[in-house]
Amino acid sequence: MSEYIINGGVPLNGTIRVSGNKNAALPCIAAALLTDEPVTLRNIPDIEDVRVMLDVFTALGGEIQRGQQNTITLSLRDIKQSEIPQEEAKKIRASILFAGPLLAQTGKVVLPPPGGDVIGRRRLDTHFLALTELGAKVKVGDNFTFTAKTLIGADIFLDEASVTATENAIMAAVLAKGKTILTNAASEPHVQDLCKMLVAMGGQIDGIGSNILTITGVEKLSGCDFEIGADFMEAGSFIGLAAVTGGDMHIEGVRPQDMRPAKIAFGKLGIVWAHEGTIIHVPKNQSMEVNHDLGGMIPKIDDAPWPGFPPDLLSIIIVAATQIKGTILVHEKMYESRMFFVDKLIGMGARIVLCDPHRAVISGPAKLHGSELISPDVRAGMSMLIAAMCAEGKSVIRNVYQIERGYEQLAARLSSLGANIVRND
Repeated sequence: MSEYIINGGVPLNGTIRVSGNKNAALPCIAAALLTDEPVTLRNIPDIEDVRVMLDVFTALGGEIQRGQQNTITLSLRDIKQSEIPQEEAKKIRASILFAGPLLAQTGKVVLPPPGGDVIGRRRLDTHFLALTELGAKVKVGDNFTFTAKTLIGADIFLDEASVTATENAIMAAVLAKGKTILTNAASEPHVQDLCKMLVAMGGQIDGIGSNILTITGVEKLSGCDFEIGADFMEAGSFIGLAAVTGGDMHIEGVRPQDMRPAKIAFGKLGIVWAHEGTIIHVPKNQSMEVNHDLGGMIPKIDDAPWPGFPPDLLSIIIVAATQIKGTILVHEKMYESRMFFVDKLIGMGARIVLCDPHRAVISGPAKLHGSELISPDVRAGMSMLIAAMCAEGKSVIRNVYQIERGYEQLAARLSSLGANIVRND
C-alpha cells in the first residue's frame, strides 16, 4: 500500500498549475462512444479514475492514441459488447456513465453495481427514472440491465439534481428521436463541459448552464477536438493548502467564474485571493479569522447543487477552519458519511464537535500534530494531507491510491512548492 510521509509546518510558496477537471473528463470519455469518428480530448488529468474509464472504453472495443501531454484521441468504430466489465465497474462510480451512450448506440447495457467513494448512500434511482422516461426498460438483479428498441425524447423532471444522472440523460437524449426537456438538471461546470463537447460533435442542446436543458435528438454525431476545463476542486484544495501553511501561492489555469461559490465560503474564514485572467494569487498574511454574520452570529458554510458551494470542497473547508480564529458551523447536506473523517482531525488536535452525520462545529485555531492516517476517499484523503502539511511533526498517510484517483502527480507537484513530502510504494 503506497503512502505519503510528510513533515509539516512548512509554508508552500510558488506557482502550481491545476489539472483538467476529473469530473468533466470521465463523462467526456464515455461520450466518445456516441460516434464512430475520432474524438480528441485535451487537458485530460493523468489520474487513476481516468485510467479506469479508459480501460472500460478499450474493453468495449475502443482504441486510445496518446498525443502530447494530457491529450488523448479515442476511436471506436464498432462496439464489441454492451456489458461493462465488472472488475472496472467496482473501482469507480463513474462507470455508470457508459449506460446512456451504450443504450443510445446498441439498445442494451448491462451494468454491474458501480463502486467509488464510500461517503454514504449514493442513489441510482434518478438514472433509472431518466432512462425509463426515454423509453428504456430496466431489470434489476445482480446487475442492472437496460434495454430499449428506440429512445424517444420526453419531458423529464429529475427527482434530484444528480450530476451523473443528468449526464447519462443528456448522452442518451442526444441521439433519441425528437425533443427532450430535462428539468431540475445539474448545471455544474463539468456538466457544461459535456454539453459543449456534444454540441461540438453536432448535438443540439439549449440551456447549457441552467437547470432546464432542451435536447433535440440528431441521427448521428461526428468526432471533435475538445479541451476539458480546469479542475476547480483541485484549485480549491491548493487555496486551502496555501492558507493553512501560511504560504504565498499562484495557481495557474483556473476558470475564475468556477471559483465564485468557493470564494464566498473561504471568505467566511478570512481567506481571500485575487485573480488576473486565469491565475489566482493566494497571498500570505491572511487574516485567518472568522467573519461573523450580521449581529455577531456564528456563520455557516453548507454545500448545495451548483451554483451552491461544491460538496467535494467541504472536507477542505473543514481542515482550513481548524486553523482559523473563531467558530463556524459546517453543514454537509448531501452525503451522510462524508464527515466521519473528522475523528482523525480530532486525533491530530483539532477542536471539532460532530453534532450528527451532517453537521460539525469547528473552533480554532488549533495546533495540529503529526499522526498516522489512512485515506478513506479522494476528498477526505486530500484534507488529511492538508492537515498533515500544517501540523507539527511527521505524518504518514496510507492508501494514497484514494487520493491519487483525483489528483495528478501530487507529491511531485507539492514538492515543487517546498513541501516536505515523500511518496513510498
